[in-house]
Order: sequence, then C-alpha cells, then structure tokens
Amino acid sequence: MDRRTVLAGLAASGLTADAFAQNAGLEFGPPEAFSFDALTGRARAAAAAPYAPPARPSPEVLERIDYDAHGKLRYKAELALWGAEPDQRRYPVTFFHLGRYFQKPVRMHAVEAGVAREIVYRERYFDMPGDSPAKQLPSGAGFAGFRFQEPVDGKLDWKKNDWVAFLGASYFRAIGDLFQYGLSARGLMLDAAAGKPEEFPDFTHFWLEQPRGHDAVTVYALLDSPSVAGAYRFVMRRGRAVIMDVEKRLFVRRSVQRFGVAPLTSMYWFSETVKPTAADWRPEVHDSDGLAVWTGAGERIWRPLNNPPRTIASSFGDSNPRGYGLLQRDRAFDHYQDGVYYERRPSLWVEPVGDWGKGAVQIVEIPTDDEIHDNVVAAWIPESSPRPGDALTYRYRLHWQADEPYPTPLARVVATRMGNGGQPGQPRPKGV
Repeated sequence: MDRRTVLAGLAASGLTADAFAQNAGLEFGPPEAFSFDALTGRARAAAAAPYAPPARPSPEVLERIDYDAHGKLRYKAELALWGAEPDQRRYPVTFFHLGRYFQKPVRMHAVEAGVAREIVYRERYFDMPGDSPAKQLPSGAGFAGFRFQEPVDGKLDWKKNDWVAFLGASYFRAIGDLFQYGLSARGLMLDAAAGKPEEFPDFTHFWLEQPRGHDAVTVYALLDSPSVAGAYRFVMRRGRAVIMDVEKRLFVRRSVQRFGVAPLTSMYWFSETVKPTAADWRPEVHDSDGLAVWTGAGERIWRPLNNPPRTIASSFGDSNPRGYGLLQRDRAFDHYQDGVYYERRPSLWVEPVGDWGKGAVQIVEIPTDDEIHDNVVAAWIPESSPRPGDALTYRYRLHWQADEPYPTPLARVVATRMGNGGQPGQPRPKGV
C-alpha cells in the first residue's frame, strides 16, 4: 500500500492528516499503512540483512543524564497520547526519556484504522530543569520507552497510576492485584549462562493502537538483535490484575545455543531459606521466592529460588507445558519490613497457547550481593536450537497477579528452611 492509498483511506474514514495531533497535542510524522502481517514482513527482511545496531544520539550527553538527572525529566501529563478524551480512551500513554541507562532511541508510532504515524520527540514534551543535560540532545533524539496509565478520579499523575511499562532492551513489566511493580518479562532470552556473553535483543520500534472501548489495548513491536529479528503483538487487558496475550513471529539470523522463549526476570537476594549473618537488617529481600511449573503430564513442581555462590542453571524437561512462573508467595509485611513493599510484588505466570513441543523450563541464577540486580531468569528452551533461516511462531498468555492463575487443589509449599538438623543441646550433624 503506497502513500496515495493511505491518504485516500484517511479521507474515506473521515480522518485528516492532522487528526492524530488534534487528539494528543503531539507532533507526528507522515501517515503510513500498518498491519501485523506487514510488520512480520519487515522482521523477515531484517533477518535476511546484516545486523545494524541502533544508533545512540550524543552518547557523551546521555552519559551525563544519570539516575538523579533522569528522575527530573518528567513527561507532561497533558501531552499524554489519548489523554485528551478520557471518557473515550481509558488508558493514556506517557513516554520515558533517554538517559545513561537507556541510550538506545525507540521509535514510537500511533495507529488509527490501519494507519500509523510516528510520534516525533520534542524537548517540550518534558518538564526539565534549565541546566539538564537533556537540553543538549539533538532535535528528534527519540524516546526510551513508554507506559500505559489510568486516570484516578479524572486526574493523571506523571509518576502514578501506570499499570504497564516497556523500558530498556526488550524488557516490560506490569502491576498485579496488589498495585505494585516487581519482576519483568522479556521479549526473548539469548544465550544466558551459555559460556559466552548474553545477547540482549532490543525492541527498536513500537506501534500503539488506539483503544476502542475499555477492554484492551494493543501494542506491536519490532525486535532486532545480531541473532534474531521478530514481530510482536501484545493485547493487554487491565482487570483486577493484568493479562497479556502475546504473539511473536521470529526469524533467525545465526545460531543460538540457549534460545529462551517467554523469559521472566526477577531478583532474589536472600530469604528465610538461608539468611547470611548480618548481610542486611531486613529478614528477606526478593521480588520472587520460587519457580512453579505445571507440566504437560499434570505434575506440579515448586523450586525455591537461590542466591548461589556461582552461576547455575537448572532444567525441568517437559513436553507441551501447561504453564510456569516466577511467584511471590510470601505476602506477610513483617517478613520483609521494608517500605518498598516486597510483599506486594506480583507473580508472573506463562500460559502457553498451542503446541510448544518438547523442551525444558530452565532457570538461571546468578550470584548477587545487593537487591539492585535482577539475578534470576526463567524461560522455555525448545529441545532443538533454532538454525539460521528458521521462522518460528509462539503464542502465550502472561498473567500478572498476586498468585498463579491455576493453583493446585493439593497442599503447596509456602516456605523453605535449610540448615543443620539434630536436637538442641546435642551434637549437630555437619554437611547434611
């Protein structure tokens, strides 16, 4: 479909070239036809060409936008995409700024009736101090990511009320029943703990489809990396928790040793399982406390998380799993005693759709000495590693909620203790 056809379609639908700007108060690029199939074709073509890494505008400036400086770059709520008509569009979108830790620009597009227009970055979209390094970035530098928000009492706050966010590489996260962020999901995991540097694919482009009603919002993404290109579709529903239906169409550039589908990333430092003496004043610090697996044969597996002395990988072989997830089962505040609310962190469950064949749920655990590091990743690893030229499609549903969506009717593990056994006052067995 060419530009002339697109413009004719806009006119026929009653939309004008300025309709997007009138709705959002933003600046937009020219209209282009858009569909998931067209995005799939783009990903296929990208995989057939040499990989070109995303450009970083003014890296020396971005390095100066550290954690504190980035926190002062506040997107203006009145310029939220779809925020001007909250009675018709329930979930406004606000954007994240580039900075030291998010240096790769991600191109954002709004979609209306099969027509997409790029949202052009402008400095004026953000409240920023007069001496902010961000003012030295070139015009149209780009965004780092975005988040969907929900008005509360008709008001939209730049730092509150968001329920899903995409930010950094292919990471995204959502809140659960308890209104708290925690662990993250990723678009793809490539060669984690495979004896070589892990590869982190990037979502380089997003297309945000204008919601029709209050049921769901749809996000499309283009993923790219040295080994894989892919087209993604996320249909997200905000109910008591957050449900995401994900479809990914992947095209392989080069061989991958550990190909992780539907990866989940979390943090586990310590808990009552094994608490190092005087490591921290709190009793427990973790976003998740265990991996749960529901196998294709109906078996239930619970694997407590661990902060190991060295990087380890554990594997649970299966065929067509019914689901798996990283869960936070301990919900008692006094077990954490921290105002960042670890007891409210969501659990995240992967529910496969269709035939996933043979493979394994694998979990990689990396040593950490602080809570600032995500040191746990779990994913489905197909039995056969993909080869260059392969085309793969996966569908699954992500449940971001307080507990797993299909709990066992039987007893389940809620806490684990490790240590020397024996009787008080008697010699204790060692190394058991």
